[in-house]
Amino acid sequence: DDGKLAFADEESDFDLVEDFGLNKNYKNCTHACHCMIFSKSNVPILDIYQSRSLILMQFRFDGFFGFPGGIVDPGESPEEALNRELSEELGLSSLVEFSKDDRVMVHYNKYKLLLLHFFLKEVSFDDFREIELRSMCAPEYGNEVLGTVRVPLYTMTDGYRGFPAFLQNKFIGNSRQQLLECLKILKIMNAEEIQKALTAFPLC
Repeated sequence: DDGKLAFADEESDFDLVEDFGLNKNYKNCTHACHCMIFSKSNVPILDIYQSRSLILMQFRFDGFFGFPGGIVDPGESPEEALNRELSEELGLSSLVEFSKDDRVMVHYNKYKLLLLHFFLKEVSFDDFREIELRSMCAPEYGNEVLGTVRVPLYTMTDGYRGFPAFLQNKFIGNSRQQLLECLKILKIMNAEEIQKALTAFPLC
């Protein structure tokens, strides 16, 4: 699926779409859907750092990080496509289901005529762990998806390791932008904290 998506070199290639109704200007676009599954559990890391929340991302076949999801097939709604993709990528047949009310943003890439629908869902800590475990038995595990990861939402004492270092990885499309926007929506981090992480650099 994501072979059709490819990726943009710049996050600036994606514009936020204000109207979820999506007017006729987008009727010939390819649609894709992705999601952020999270738990507000504050599980300590190494008994030192507070995780603040658990956020699930994937390590993909192409070496990029991204969120679960994929292309919307003809006749599908974005949420129907997302639930299908979650079954294929994470083995979630009924544990987590998304509806149109879970959609929080849509981005448009005019260069690729691509609309990205992004969804957000909170789950319990136990369900989050179950999702991680099920993912290893999913049909696409080891193929499209090489594993799930938890986003490290803490910064270590050197000011770089942890979240700032994580943000220096390669992310598919605008998935890093989606992550940062959701952190603000959920009030897990504020704009100042995010900017500090984006501009941090390792100590030599």
